[in-house]
Amino acid sequence: MSGRVFVRAPLRTSAVSFPSLLRRRSLIVSVASAAVLTGCSSGSDSAGSGGSTSVSARARARAARDSQGLLRQYDAVLAVHPALAERLRPLRAEVAAHAAAFEEGISSPTATGSPSRTASPSRAASPSASPTVPADEKSALASLAAAERSLADQRAKALLDVPGELARLLAGVAAAGAGHAYLLTKGDR
Repeated sequence: MSGRVFVRAPLRTSAVSFPSLLRRRSLIVSVASAAVLTGCSSGSDSAGSGGSTSVSARARARAARDSQGLLRQYDAVLAVHPALAERLRPLRAEVAAHAAAFEEGISSPTATGSPSRTASPSRAASPSASPTVPADEKSALASLAAAERSLADQRAKALLDVPGELARLLAGVAAAGAGHAYLLTKGDR
């Protein structure tokens, strides 16, 4: 050999503990979601006609309502299982940011937007006024993951029917929801 010495270092599997790995994954999902929200939430959907604006306004109102419902589910789980607070706090904060991003686009009163906003509180309050939370933590996390996954799938389908900026926002929030579902289910392993 030509004077080279190869030393094989032992694998260090215990160098990173599981909780820190979970925090890293949460951080990665958080940063990605923040980038999506920063890039997409400030634009307007003025590229379409009046019809697409009303479709956009209805889709934004529905997405905001859905995010608020998911936020209520997080709050209910946290109320029943306070030990999960450290794990759920970053995900809940992102869901709140998603709701704010969708609500930002429906804040200006329009003839089409006003009726949907007055109808949405009654619709949102009645079916999910008090979400049921499973008694054990693992089932509670699984129910949150299922809600995140279902909403992500719903948003992925809805983005095909809305114009540019809102479609990008829905896509980004759907991706964040899929990431949340992963973190909620894979963290137990």
